[in-house]
Amino acid sequence: MAYEWIKALHVISVIAWMAGLLYLPRLYVYHAMVEAGSVRAVTFKLMERRLLKAIMNPAMIASWGFGLAMLYMNPGLLSEIWMMIKIVSIIGMTAAHMVFGKMRKELEKDRARKDSAYRIWNEAPTILMIIIVIMAVVEPI
Repeated sequence: MAYEWIKALHVISVIAWMAGLLYLPRLYVYHAMVEAGSVRAVTFKLMERRLLKAIMNPAMIASWGFGLAMLYMNPGLLSEIWMMIKIVSIIGMTAAHMVFGKMRKELEKDRARKDSAYRIWNEAPTILMIIIVIMAVVEPI
């Protein structure tokens, strides 16, 4: 019964983390299109900081924690190829999270890139999410 509760909390955490990973780069696109120092730019900075610090960081930590707890309870999963692909993809998702954090710091300093750079990064979590869900649900390998 404990495993099912941990799994449910893991899924909830992942949903919250993914929501942020999909929304934050979209905020960056809009932020890059406004004038630095404007009221809108200040609003975007606030939204980006709160999303990352209050939702995404705790959700990422919880996702990792509950995921590792499930592996601890079921270590045989580590011998499955699909699980290794999933773990590598999760590491990629975490790396994207860290890149988004660095982007936020640059935007905070009014050093925005072209909005197209943020649009491209917006696709990374989607691609990784597709791989992770297929590995976790279908277990194709």
